[in-house]
Order: sequence, then structure tokens, then C-alpha cells
Amino acid sequence: MSEHRTGAAASRSFLFLDSGARAGGNSEQLARLAAEASLPLGAEQRWLRLSDHPLPPFEDRRHTGDGRYEEPTGHERTLLDATSAATDLVFVAPLYWYALPTSAKLYLDHWSAWLRVPGADFRARMAGGTIWAVTAYATEPDKADPLVGTLRLVAEYMGMRWGGALLGHGTRPGDVLDDEQALISAKSFFADAG
Repeated sequence: MSEHRTGAAASRSFLFLDSGARAGGNSEQLARLAAEASLPLGAEQRWLRLSDHPLPPFEDRRHTGDGRYEEPTGHERTLLDATSAATDLVFVAPLYWYALPTSAKLYLDHWSAWLRVPGADFRARMAGGTIWAVTAYATEPDKADPLVGTLRLVAEYMGMRWGGALLGHGTRPGDVLDDEQALISAKSFFADAG
């Protein structure tokens, strides 16, 4: 475990990564309700829309040359720094074709590079943190299993804790506010984070 993630008195820093294709979508609305209702007292929160920080296509160089990557710059640097500083990553990710939205998947692809940036110590910095998911779906809740499974396995691979998934039904903007069970779950979603 890295130093900034240990100790009972360590403060929590939540990074909400919104990968929705529209601002204020159902996943974001549900995540904001959960944050307001159940984040631990004194927890920091930062919200980033991945569409505001576009990443270039990922180039896999793991098996060419020395397999290292250069220091990230621009939006990639912003995302690496924000990710490394967080104790908790919350993927605010509507279900698109049974999977993560493209921007969230591309962000995760760049983790392969960050693991190989000299001096970034990305795996060590992330170990002991927590990954969460907040997603809205348009069909049945089990259709979100691939999205949830992806994030759970990423947490496992990185030595992180899986915090769980908050799911809400919604197609048109605001529909999730009619999902009574999702609203109830949002009130206590982050309760065990403290």
C-alpha cells in the first residue's frame, strides 16, 4: 500500500470521472445525489468530465524498444495527476452497448502507459485505493454486468478495493430520478467508505 492510502485518519479524496456523452445525464445525476447524501464527512471530491480532457488514441508500445512511455503532458498529465492523487475513483459511466463509454475505456487503456512511465509509480500509488461505479441503464440491470465486471477486475489487477456499483434505470435525461430503488441506494452508497 502506498503511504497516502494508509492509516485510519487518512483523508479520503474522491475523483468522479464522468464519461457520459452529455452533461447532466442520468449517471451524473445519480452520482451527484450519492455524493451529496453519503460521502464520508470531510472527504474531498473532484469532478472531471472525460470529454473535457480528450486523450489521444492509445499506442501500445509495451513490447517495442524498452517498453517505456514518456512523461504525459496536457490532458493526459491532468488525468494521471488527478488519478494518482485520489484515494477513490468513481466511474460515472452510463451503459453504452453493454460496456463502458469510449472515453472511460480509453482512459483505462492509458493506464497501461502510466504503469510504465519512469518515476510515476502508478501501481504503487493506486494500490489500496477503491474503485466505484455509478451507471444508468436503459434495459434490465443485469445488462450492466460487463461494465461492472470490467471495473471490478481492474480494481483486482491494481491491488485496489472494489467499492461496488450503484445502478439506476433511465433513458431520457432525468428518468433516473423516478427510479425509487436507485434513489434509496444512493443515500447510503458511499456509507462504508469512511
